[in-house]
Amino acid sequence: MSEPLPIYPIYNPPLEPYTSIIHRDADILVLDKPSGLLSVPGRNPALRDSLATRVQKDFPQALMINRLDKDTSGLVLMSLNRKAHAKIASQFETRSLEKQYTAVVWGHVEEKEGLIDLPLAIDPDNKPRHRVDLEAGKAAQTRWKVLEYGKNNTRLHLYPLTGRTHQLRVHMKAVGHVILGDEFYAEGAARDAACRLLLHAERLGFQHPDGRFVGFTSPCPF
Repeated sequence: MSEPLPIYPIYNPPLEPYTSIIHRDADILVLDKPSGLLSVPGRNPALRDSLATRVQKDFPQALMINRLDKDTSGLVLMSLNRKAHAKIASQFETRSLEKQYTAVVWGHVEEKEGLIDLPLAIDPDNKPRHRVDLEAGKAAQTRWKVLEYGKNNTRLHLYPLTGRTHQLRVHMKAVGHVILGDEFYAEGAARDAACRLLLHAERLGFQHPDGRFVGFTSPCPF
């Protein structure tokens, strides 16, 4: 007997723009995912709508290369053939891409830049949340750099050196500077400070399947 599907909160993904393609060629699509839209469909039929299913209506051969959390906005790559998929996916596996995020976090980060090196694992008592786990967690590293200070917050660039689930969100919480608007990891004023998660995948740089190094940028919407 299969396990019952979990109950989810109401899912109302944004419809405008339905899809935002910022680059298309024979090998890849570069898309700008809005906050609130799943990258891929969930198991529950109510979670069918996603960036992948929307794109595949027009490009049925398209395959997702990287994913963003539902509440994170920004750049997502899809391949249009298996050769391109393999070439770019291998760069994610070897961590040879350039990835830059913008985030606004709670409080003032004192150091101007630094490295967070804390292993992560799923929180078995609070799935799908993750947590720092020094004994059984998988290695995870995030570089950060301060951009500017607000009244009670700090705007940062985040550079994930690994690609663990919820990595940036858990790392920032672990150092005492949770990302604003995070419904999973923030509480009180930090959660209520924004109507969405203030995390955006702003830049991706990688070797195109044709051999060129290419870079794409999505302006931060907050």
